Amino acid sequence: MEREYDLIIVGGGISGASLLYTVAKFTDVEDVALFEKESDVAAINSHHTNNSQTLHFGDIETNYTLEKAEEVKEGAELLAGYLEHYDGDREFHDRRSKMVLGVGAEEVRQLEDRYHEEGFGALFPKLDVIGREEIREHEPKVVEGRDPDTELRALQTPDGYVVDYGQTAESFVEQAREESNVDVFTGTEVTDVTETASGYTVTTGDGPYDCEVAVVAAGSHSLQIAKNLGYGEDKVLLPVAGSFFLAENFLNGKVYTLQMKKLPFAAVHGDADVHDDSITRFGPTAKLVPTLERGRVSTVTDFLDVFGLNAAAFLSYANILSDRVLLPYVLRNLVYDVPNVGARAFLPHVQKVVPTATLDDVERAEGYGGVRPQIVDTSEKSLDMGEAKIVGDDIIFNVTPSPGASTCLKNAMRDAHQVVEFLDGDYEFDEVAFREDTIEHFPRAGDADEPERVAAAADDD
Repeated sequence: MEREYDLIIVGGGISGASLLYTVAKFTDVEDVALFEKESDVAAINSHHTNNSQTLHFGDIETNYTLEKAEEVKEGAELLAGYLEHYDGDREFHDRRSKMVLGVGAEEVRQLEDRYHEEGFGALFPKLDVIGREEIREHEPKVVEGRDPDTELRALQTPDGYVVDYGQTAESFVEQAREESNVDVFTGTEVTDVTETASGYTVTTGDGPYDCEVAVVAAGSHSLQIAKNLGYGEDKVLLPVAGSFFLAENFLNGKVYTLQMKKLPFAAVHGDADVHDDSITRFGPTAKLVPTLERGRVSTVTDFLDVFGLNAAAFLSYANILSDRVLLPYVLRNLVYDVPNVGARAFLPHVQKVVPTATLDDVERAEGYGGVRPQIVDTSEKSLDMGEAKIVGDDIIFNVTPSPGASTCLKNAMRDAHQVVEFLDGDYEFDEVAFREDTIEHFPRAGDADEPERVAAAADDD
């Protein structure tokens, strides 16, 4: 069995799998291995029940600045192009209508300004401002039962990609395995990463493996491994667990509400499930948990290891949680998990999207939801909502991309450049071929077949 590699990737979620695909297919790096502790890749946060299945473009995410949206847009188009290329039968993704809803004069004004004055209409050619009747055409239940005197507007686009990120990660691995230089080890937990004179030794339950370059893409555990190697000492985690409520036959696509810039994860949205469009998921809720993986008590000690139990960490938590906006939000979200009481407390959020929703229509989704780590900078005592990547000596730690899986291929593209640089320029990354395989397949406004694609998406709705 091969025990030495040019590159070892730790973690088989969407982040690690996308890098494996990118390096295996578009570089000439000779020997690559990926290690995943679960029996299958993408079994934790990338599993389709544990995230919102959303591909974020930045068009309807109202907490984004225009600059942020420009950055995210390319990442989303890379992944959407891959999906169009390799999932033509839509087995693990779909394309539906997507909108952000403005209810009342103030929210309508914000949407109008965003589209016309802030430049989002120019950045996203397929995005349009629509009124009550057009909203009704796409999403009848959004208008049904709503006060006719209430102003209503939406920014709508056909690029409402819903994605099973678990199956997408499996697709990445399948593509990578077509190359002869790739090994994938599932059910193989990495217990330690240590630096050596020539790179790193990755210790697993199956013994040690050596590599020149390592990329740790193990979610919250990435920071734990980084700290063990002396990196990221000024960072701790604020693990946020998301949950969902379910309803039947409410929405055809995605409907967002306006987000707060200070709390981008606070705005509730409704989504028709990627595998069963008769099910609508509302959420996510967000509660703080002292674990690195949802429902796994064994990861409490891992959280404490990352937290560090030091004064800087405690002071940072205290500073963040004392915020007059964040603290009430945290306390409210604790209520949503209380049996019987939770659904009643959450119902007004659903009714902002679907006014006729009743308590009998909504139930808490058992077994849904994962943990997304938010980064806390202990030197600034602040919450960092952006990407958490640490680049060390011949090693990269991906703690959390921003915004999540949507930018996995853009993140992989950057890491592929870094990997070949780490390997002293002995190898090359063919970015042109990478883009031809991905973003070149993304359907753009004005493409000859775009009307047919949009019509097909509408028919699927």
